[in-house]
Amino acid sequence: MDETERLNKTANLIRQDIIKMLVSAGSGHTAGPLGLSDIFAALYFRILNHNPNNPEWSERDRLVLSCGHYCPVLYATLAHAKYFPLSELSRLRKIGSRLQGHPHRESLSGLETTSGPLGSGLSESCGMALAAKMDHKDWRVICILSDGEQDEGNTWEGVMLAAKYKLDNLLALIDVNKIQIDGFTKNIMPVESLKDKYHSFGWEVLEIDGHDFNQIIEAFRKAKEIKNKPTVILAHTIPGKGVHFMENKYEWHGKAPTKKEGEKALNELK
Repeated sequence: MDETERLNKTANLIRQDIIKMLVSAGSGHTAGPLGLSDIFAALYFRILNHNPNNPEWSERDRLVLSCGHYCPVLYATLAHAKYFPLSELSRLRKIGSRLQGHPHRESLSGLETTSGPLGSGLSESCGMALAAKMDHKDWRVICILSDGEQDEGNTWEGVMLAAKYKLDNLLALIDVNKIQIDGFTKNIMPVESLKDKYHSFGWEVLEIDGHDFNQIIEAFRKAKEIKNKPTVILAHTIPGKGVHFMENKYEWHGKAPTKKEGEKALNELK
C-alpha cells in the first residue's frame, strides 16, 4: 500500500467515525468535518511533528483549531493517532464527556487551545509562533480556519500581526468550502478574493485541492521553505465530502444525521 492509498484509507475511517459520533450525539456539525478529513489525515499521519505517547512534548508542532465546531474531525483523528481510545468517540457531546461540542484544552490530550468564538484562533496562533521565535525554537504553529470565519474582524488583526513580526513559523490553512450555517458564503458575506487579500497583507499564499494528498503534502513542504513572512494555504474542499446527499449542501453545516441518515452515509463510505 503506497502513502496516498494509506492516507485515503485513514481519511475514510475518520469520516465513518465522524458519522457515528454525530449520530450518537444527536447534534453537532457534519459538513465541515467530513470536508477536512483528508487534510487532518495528512497532518497527523504525515506532516506534523508530534508524539501521541508524549502529548506535552515541548518540541511538538502546535495545531490550533480556530473553527472549534469542526471538532469531530479533530477528535476522530486524535483517536486514530492513539491519543485516546477509539471507543471514547461515542461520548461526543455527552454530559461529563471529554469530547465537548467545542474543544476544551484541559479536558483532552492533544488539544492546544479551547475554541468556540470564531476569529480567535489566528491571534492565539500568532502568540504561540511569536513565543517560539523568542525562545529560538523550531516547532511550527498550524492554524485551521474556515472561510466563513473570515467574516470576523479579529481574524484580520491576527493577519496584520503575523505579517508585522514576519512569523514564518506560522501557517494558516483556510477551509474554503463556500458554506456557513445560514447559507453560501457568497450570499452571507462575500470574502473573495482571499488570495488577493492575504497577499496584500504580506502573506505568502498557496492554493490547493484539499482532497489531493500530493497537493496537501507539497503545500506544507513549500511553506517550510518560505522565510520572513507567514503562509496561508487556501484549501478548496467539498463540504460533506464522501456522502453524496450531504456534499455542497449548506444545510449540513450544523446538523447531525439521524440514525437512518447515518446508516445511509456509512453505506456510501464503506
